Amino acid sequence: MVRRSGLLAATGMVVAILLGCEPTDTNASPDVGPEFDGAEYGLVIHGGAGTITREDMTDEREARYHASLEEALRAGYEILEQGGSAMDAVIAAVVVMEDEPLYNAGRGSVFTSEGTNELDAAVMDGRDLDAGAVTGVTRIKNPIKLARLVMEESPHVLFAGDGAETFASQFDLEVVDPDWFYTEERWEALQRAQEREEVTLSWHEEEDRMIGTVGAVARDQNGNLAAATSTGGMTNKRFGRVGDVPIIGAGTYASNASCAISTTGHGEYFIRNVVAREICARMEHRGESLQEAADAVILEQLLDHGGSGGAVGIDRDGMITMTLNTPGMYRGHYLAGAEPFTAIYGDEGDGR
Repeated sequence: MVRRSGLLAATGMVVAILLGCEPTDTNASPDVGPEFDGAEYGLVIHGGAGTITREDMTDEREARYHASLEEALRAGYEILEQGGSAMDAVIAAVVVMEDEPLYNAGRGSVFTSEGTNELDAAVMDGRDLDAGAVTGVTRIKNPIKLARLVMEESPHVLFAGDGAETFASQFDLEVVDPDWFYTEERWEALQRAQEREEVTLSWHEEEDRMIGTVGAVARDQNGNLAAATSTGGMTNKRFGRVGDVPIIGAGTYASNASCAISTTGHGEYFIRNVVAREICARMEHRGESLQEAADAVILEQLLDHGGSGGAVGIDRDGMITMTLNTPGMYRGHYLAGAEPFTAIYGDEGDGR
């Protein structure tokens, strides 16, 4: 089993202090059970990372997050258990989270500076490096399904805006009125961000602009890997901004030669550091384990450049990671022969 390193403990305390939170004692994580040497098949998910603390969470809301994460895990795991593909599993898990207003994806997406919702999504198949992505869609109920269609039904990788929705019109995808994506919580976050902007003139630094993403990675019974990620982007984003999610290699990557990765955090930093691909590349070219590679990228490289967030991954041997450099990340896994595990805060261990 790969346990959190001393570096993670130290880093967690530094990040917590920088973010104005009480540092958590990651060395006090509970015993997470017997040696883990890889799952025959399984699923790992995330629902966003950031300044997520117990002090700011009600018992009711915390329970909602655990329940929704478990629902997503069960949706994907059922497919894997029945011999289905890793791609089918990650799509099923992400659809559950896109339909849940708790997350910044699908129905819970944040608002742009113009008061609209622009959604991004991406998928990648580890078998052949096929990938598909969309950015800036406004009427597709489940953008992750459209990203898969781009991969499977077009010669391209990425469609944007009106072009993506024109492509979508050729298929039987559910289209919704833009009001479907409205939630009062996200609308109020936009109002707060715009009010502060009038004073600070620093539109890129407000915490409410970054809520996170959702994502899933899986290994199926045939040993194939897949990754899927979906997001509403950043609150008050402008000028057609595109984040890391639809940029293959930045927020989403999968290769049977190494691992499948889905990330969450401040997208600009994930693009500059090509985070998802970098983790896989370190495994392929340096011989690092999945956890070693994730620690090096998320806890060192990304932090060195000022980036915050996390990543979930599963490798070709069924080893997993849920690595974060923030006080919390909504996350979980469901592995063959085990029960579903969900967590929110940085000191909750990995459940293995």
